[in-house]
Amino acid sequence: MSVIGGDDGLGAAGAASCASCGSSLAADQRYCLGCGERRGALPPGVAEWLSIVPADDVAEPPPVGVDVAAPTAEPDEEGSLTRYMPEPRAAAIAVMALLAFGVVVGAATGPVARSAGLGPIVVVNEPAPVEEVEAVEEETEAVEPVPVATAAGEEEVSLVPTGSEGAGSLPKAAKKPPLELPEEEVLPPIAHVFAIVLGDNGFETAFGDSSLAPYLAKTLTEKGELLSNYYAVTQGDLANEIALVSGQGPTPATAANCPERVDVAPGTLDPTSGQAQGDGCIYPAEAQALPDLLAASQKTWKVYAGEPHPEWRNPFSYFHSLTDEPRCAGCEAGLDQLGVDLAKEEDTPAFSYIVPGACEDGSETPCEEGKPAGLATAQPFLERVVPEIEASDAYKKGGLIAITFAQAPRDGAEPDASTCCATPEYPNLPAAPSAPPTNSPIKETGGGGRVGMLLLSPFVQPGSINETGYYNHFSFLLSVEELLGLAPPLGYAADPALSAFDSSVFNLGE
Repeated sequence: MSVIGGDDGLGAAGAASCASCGSSLAADQRYCLGCGERRGALPPGVAEWLSIVPADDVAEPPPVGVDVAAPTAEPDEEGSLTRYMPEPRAAAIAVMALLAFGVVVGAATGPVARSAGLGPIVVVNEPAPVEEVEAVEEETEAVEPVPVATAAGEEEVSLVPTGSEGAGSLPKAAKKPPLELPEEEVLPPIAHVFAIVLGDNGFETAFGDSSLAPYLAKTLTEKGELLSNYYAVTQGDLANEIALVSGQGPTPATAANCPERVDVAPGTLDPTSGQAQGDGCIYPAEAQALPDLLAASQKTWKVYAGEPHPEWRNPFSYFHSLTDEPRCAGCEAGLDQLGVDLAKEEDTPAFSYIVPGACEDGSETPCEEGKPAGLATAQPFLERVVPEIEASDAYKKGGLIAITFAQAPRDGAEPDASTCCATPEYPNLPAAPSAPPTNSPIKETGGGGRVGMLLLSPFVQPGSINETGYYNHFSFLLSVEELLGLAPPLGYAADPALSAFDSSVFNLGE
C-alpha cells in the first residue's frame, strides 16, 4: 500500500494515527472519529464549493484573556470582502450531514420505496386551529386527476386540489365509481315442462293462414308465443326425437326409425362431443339422456303416449341408461294417466313427454288403411290435452308447454332439408350435400327443416311472435336443462354456438 505524505497522519513507520489527537485511523479512513479532523486535503472542487482556503491563510487565535477588537473588513485585491472560513471539523460534519440527507431522501423517493408502499417525507408544522382546517378542507373538496407515471410503467392518478394552492393539507381521497357488471340473465321459475311432439309438418303447413289445424295456428298461437325460426336437426322422426332428449346426433339406423333394434356399435363416445360412434339405434349406458340428469337432481319424468303408437315415438326406449334401470319401469303411461297426475302439483313430473297416438299425430301417413291423415287429425288431440294442462296448478305456478314437430316433410311437393344454428357435421352419416355459402344462420341442407315451436306459459306474452331468435331441437334441450337446473349439457346441446331460451323468449312485460 502506498503512503500518502503530508499531514495524512501516517508516521514514518506507516502507522495510521490522527495528526491532531493521535487516535488510531483505518487505512481508508478520511475523518477522525475522535476529533473530526480530515485526513489529507479536500478535493479542489469540494474545497472551492465550501469556500475553504488553505490553513496558512488563517490567523492564529489570540491568547486566552486578551481582548482583541473585531477586525475591520477591508476589500481584497478584487474588491470583495474576506471569505468566512469554517473550522475543518465543522466543515467535515457539514459535508457528512449533506451526504446523509441525500441518502435518506433518495431512499424515500426512489422506485424501491414506491414499490414498497412507503409514503413521502412530510414536514409537519404545529396543528392549525379547527376553523382553518375546516376552511382548507372546503377548498380541497374539488379535485382534478393528474396522471403520474409509476416505476412499473403504469399510470396512477394523483388528486390535486383545484380551489387552492399551497393550502397546507392533502385533499380528501375521491371514491372510485363501482365497477358496472353486465346483468346476469334471470330465467323464470319454470318447474314443469310439457313437450308435445307431433308428426311431420313444416312451419307454413302448421302455422300458416291455410293451416288445417286452426286450433293450433290461431287459437293457441293467440295465447302463446310462436318461435318462427325453429328447426329440426336431421332426417328421420326418431333421430330428431333422440336429438331433442339427449343431444345425440343421428345414425343411419335412427334416421330410418330403427328398422332393427340393435346396439350402436362400436358405441364408443367421442371425448369432445360425447357422441356415440357407429351405427345402430340402442345407445350405450355411457350415452345419457335428459332423464339421467333429472334423476341426478331428484326430479321426475314420464312419457304419456296415445294408443296405438309406433315404438319409435318414444325416444327414451333407445337408451340402456334408462331401460336397464328398475326405476324407469313406471316412466311410460297412457294419455289417460296425464289427467290423474295433473290433479296434484306434487304428482306432476318435472318433464313430461307427450306423444299422440298414430291416428292423431298429424302426419301424412294414415294410421290405418282408410283412416284420415294430415294435420287435421291432430286438432282433436290438442283440444283435449292442452286445456287439461292449462287448468293444472303445475302449469299455473310455473309451467311451460312446448308444441313442435319431429321434422318437416322430406319428400312430396315441398321437401325441406334446411337447418340452422351451427348444426354440426354428424360423424355417423355421410356429409350433407354442399350448399352455396351464405351469411345467414340458415343452411339449405343437412337438417330436418323449419318446423316452428309454440310456447304456452304464464311467462310469455300472449300473441307474440319471436322472429329474431334462431333455435333447434338441441336449443330446446339446452333450454330445458337450464330452466330445471340440470348439468352438464348433453351432447350437441353443449355447443357454445347455440342459443337457449332467455328473456327475449320469456317476454311477459316487455
